[in-house]
Amino acid sequence: MHQIEMPEFAAPDTNAAVDPVVVHDVTAEERTEIVALAGTLTGPDHPLVDTPQWLSAALNASSLLPRTLLHALRAFRHDPGPQGTLLLRGLPVVAGEQLPPTPGVPNSVEPVPTTAAAVIATVMLQLGEVIAFRNEKHGHLVQNVVPVPGHEVSQSNAGSVLLELHIENAFHANRPDYVGLLSIREDPTGDAKLCTSSIRRALPLLDADVLQVLAEPRFRTDAPPSFGARDGDGDGARSVHPILQGDLADPNVVVDFAATHPQDDMAKIAMAALRDAFVTTMSAHRLQVGDLAVVDNRVTVHGRTSFVPRYDGSDRWMERVYAHLDNRRSRVDRPGGSPVLG
Repeated sequence: MHQIEMPEFAAPDTNAAVDPVVVHDVTAEERTEIVALAGTLTGPDHPLVDTPQWLSAALNASSLLPRTLLHALRAFRHDPGPQGTLLLRGLPVVAGEQLPPTPGVPNSVEPVPTTAAAVIATVMLQLGEVIAFRNEKHGHLVQNVVPVPGHEVSQSNAGSVLLELHIENAFHANRPDYVGLLSIREDPTGDAKLCTSSIRRALPLLDADVLQVLAEPRFRTDAPPSFGARDGDGDGARSVHPILQGDLADPNVVVDFAATHPQDDMAKIAMAALRDAFVTTMSAHRLQVGDLAVVDNRVTVHGRTSFVPRYDGSDRWMERVYAHLDNRRSRVDRPGGSPVLG
């Protein structure tokens, strides 16, 4: 395999140009409606998040989200736009319950239905079917993205060094179509920013010969550390695959710049050119409490700038949920028809 050196990228100055990310601001009235809706899914009398009963109730509740929010989600599902990212601002994350300290343990998840878990699940259910992976955080549907002591240099959601641009679970044939990231607590340092970049914006910066190489099966991708693999150990690697797939006029992208390995020199050059194009067209987002970033995992890579955790309960905390457009596609990997892929 031909390794390529990946220089650290800096978060762009989002004030220098109009941010192309689609933004929907939740009004105070809509927020009240969403709090009431989440209340029908939370509390001690409700089943745990990962049970079929709770997921079914969340699916029913999702159709009752405010009309303007439903419209924004449907429009994004129809066409994710040039940036492939939708930012929903002002969603409730607590309603009556007290927000606990940021978790600081590996494989942190949210099995108990909280306001935040209800909000992100109902929103993502309007984009597709909520899924998880059994080898990642034990298959829980609502997962915490938090820094974990001792995992600082890990290329995973538990790390705090720069997280390379990637699509989620690029190695997996049934990777998510959408990734939702809901901000529960902001990074107190202000350094941690979600970075996104779309192949739709990067494509015009790439030469025809580079595009041709990227469209050929000359790359191999390992499973990430969140699946129990060590960085770069190759466990769970797919067979060789192209990075650009489908119509080259508007392709899907399958790459993880920390785990995808070019198999020859031309592939190495093409992959480096692709990363440069992504960094050039990248947008950075400092997510505030109640911001939900939805990334179209077919056309948009995402990453995170580096930051220094405090490990005192005040660190950055997001919840993550995946969604599939077509559950029939992954039925063979979901024993018993559960939402968890084996």
